[in-house]
Amino acid sequence: MANCGRVNRRYFDRLVGRAVRTIPRKFRRYLDNVLITVQDYPDRELLEEQGADSLLGIYLGVPITERHPDDLHVTPDRIIIFQRPIEEMCRTPEEIVREVRITVVHEIGHHFGLDEDEIVAAIGE
Repeated sequence: MANCGRVNRRYFDRLVGRAVRTIPRKFRRYLDNVLITVQDYPDRELLEEQGADSLLGIYLGVPITERHPDDLHVTPDRIIIFQRPIEEMCRTPEEIVREVRITVVHEIGHHFGLDEDEIVAAIGE
C-alpha cells in the first residue's frame, strides 16, 4: 500500500485524544490510571516479546477483569500507539484518522479485559 505521508506529532496526538473521547463517559472514568502515549515505532524487544513484525498499538498492564479489590495497583497501565506503522498502512489522511480511532479503542478494550473477538464485535471492525 502506498504511504499517504506523515502527519506531525501534535496532530497525531490530537487524533489519539479525540479517539479516547469517543469512549462513553461511563467507561472513560476507568481510564484515570491509564497513561496513553504515542511513539514512532515499537522497539525490537517489544516486537520479539509479542511475536510480531509490526504493532499499531499495545496495552501494557493488568486488565480490570484480572484485578483483585485488595490489590494496590499504583503504577499506571500504559497504552502506546505507534504513529509510523499506522501512517505506513494508510493511503489517505482520512484512513489515518480512522485507524487511530480503531487502534485506540482496541487497546482500551484490552484494558477492560476484552479479547480480540470481543473487541472486533464491540467496534465493528
